[in-house]
Amino acid sequence: MSSLRLGMAQINPIVGDLRGNTNKIIQFIHEAKSLGVDLLTFPELAITGYPPEDLLLKPRFIKQNREYLEEIIKHSSGIAVVVGFVDSDSDIYNAAAVIYDHKLAGVYHKVYLTNYGVFDENRYFQAGTEYPIFVIYNIGIGITICEDMWYEAGPATAQAYAGARLLVNISASPYYAGKGQLRERTLTTRATDNLAIVAYNNLVGGQDEVVFDGNSLIINEKGQLIARGKQFEEDLIVVDLDVEPVFRAQLDESQRRKETPLVKGEPGQATKVEVSSQYPMVTKPPLPLRQIERLDALAEVYQALVLGIKDYVNKNGFKKVVIGLSGGVDSSLVAAIAVDALGIDNVIGVSMPSRYSPPGSKADAELLARNLGIELEVIPIEKAFGSYLEMLAEPFKDTQPDVTEENIQARIRGNILFALSNKFGWLVLSCSNKSETATGYTTLYGDMAGGFAPLKDVLKTMVFELANYKNRQAGKEMIPSSVLSKAPSAELKPGQKDIDTLPPYESLDPILKAYVEEDLSIDQIVAKGFDHEIVTKVAQLVDRNEYKRRQAPPGIKITPRDFGRDRRLPITNRFRD
Repeated sequence: MSSLRLGMAQINPIVGDLRGNTNKIIQFIHEAKSLGVDLLTFPELAITGYPPEDLLLKPRFIKQNREYLEEIIKHSSGIAVVVGFVDSDSDIYNAAAVIYDHKLAGVYHKVYLTNYGVFDENRYFQAGTEYPIFVIYNIGIGITICEDMWYEAGPATAQAYAGARLLVNISASPYYAGKGQLRERTLTTRATDNLAIVAYNNLVGGQDEVVFDGNSLIINEKGQLIARGKQFEEDLIVVDLDVEPVFRAQLDESQRRKETPLVKGEPGQATKVEVSSQYPMVTKPPLPLRQIERLDALAEVYQALVLGIKDYVNKNGFKKVVIGLSGGVDSSLVAAIAVDALGIDNVIGVSMPSRYSPPGSKADAELLARNLGIELEVIPIEKAFGSYLEMLAEPFKDTQPDVTEENIQARIRGNILFALSNKFGWLVLSCSNKSETATGYTTLYGDMAGGFAPLKDVLKTMVFELANYKNRQAGKEMIPSSVLSKAPSAELKPGQKDIDTLPPYESLDPILKAYVEEDLSIDQIVAKGFDHEIVTKVAQLVDRNEYKRRQAPPGIKITPRDFGRDRRLPITNRFRD
């Protein structure tokens, strides 16, 4: 047979929920069977969830993961299944099980372990050394895992040269802005270079600070996109593949057949594993037309933030969130995203005005709450602030008011939010953005305080872009125009504006991007046209506030380099550019 009905289950597992993940896998197997799927794939480490981190150091966790694989095997009658799990054989491996008709037909071990950015696989896994071809219904299929596909002369190339017509890559590739296009270009190159169909099955869902976007892809040997998975939601992608053109294209490349690819510096020897030679002759139902359009850049980021909040809240057993609503753009955007993630009944806003809160800001918070349909509690902080000033009058005598008194107000608000959290079990969402976190323009144990920080990796300029996007998407003014038009302010002293302390965000954010995300030096940034004095000031602010960032709540990664697992600088550090 030269045709194959391929299914890719783009699932959202929960790390450590072996029972729940297995049930989900079995459910998708039964759905795929009803659609006549011949080969069904699941993402990397689908049974355990990704990344399992130090759960991998628990022998019982490894043992149970293998027991659940055996349960999945029991549901594989009449269908071939590829599922990610942790294999153990004197060491542990990031592995893909190839299952057919109640049997484990073979196992592939990930060769190129990821150990950069958010990844830390060398801490746990042994690297694989073999790259077999699994012959399913007389079709050679190469199975690889995530990073294995990104190398030009990697395992997939060896498999293709040895006769694989279909290259399946099961993956857990986290999202950041622009990564989807990068993946698609890389996979297209692998398909055309290897003259094979590439099927890329990615994970979806939020896990702590990272979001997996799905966006699975099937690309033919000519580099043409056959199918795309949905972004930021579960999906079952089912397509009929014709591998005959692949066979003809590989035959036509006579020079290619004489070459020997190198994998990890050694001649690639791809052994063949016979899974099933008998094609199941069953009537297959017709497949509906599938047309998935890729989201634009702002829509991607917005949906990543929605999914990140939704999964962090739900997977950790919370039901509701509470947000301090200042009337500013940051808290307004967090509230809007939280409503989209959790629904209006699960988002509570709290307005905590002080003597320095302009009437317009209080009105903006009230208008936002009405627009979103959420509950708003109003808890003025004046009495508490006055009590603090009275209590500290003696220790502070002979001093002038400064940032100390400003921060007291922020910490009172943080205290109120956590009192509500303790009393009602609500998760506090911090509203600090990346520009503030980078420069330390935020109060430790005050507005920094929270259980989760959705905007932790979102620069201030993008906060405004996303707020405007939300209004366009809604077709009406959800975030009040007065919020979007006023100058940003912490409102902790009379007439305060962010620009009094920081450069304008239009200048600050490109400098932060260059210094934090791209690791450019001060001189390199100045060479881009920025003022030397401003660049130096920004770099100093970033460098001396590492201690604050270490105490910030986790937040959603949406850039190539965030202030979480991506960037690991020592707090005690005297190096300066």
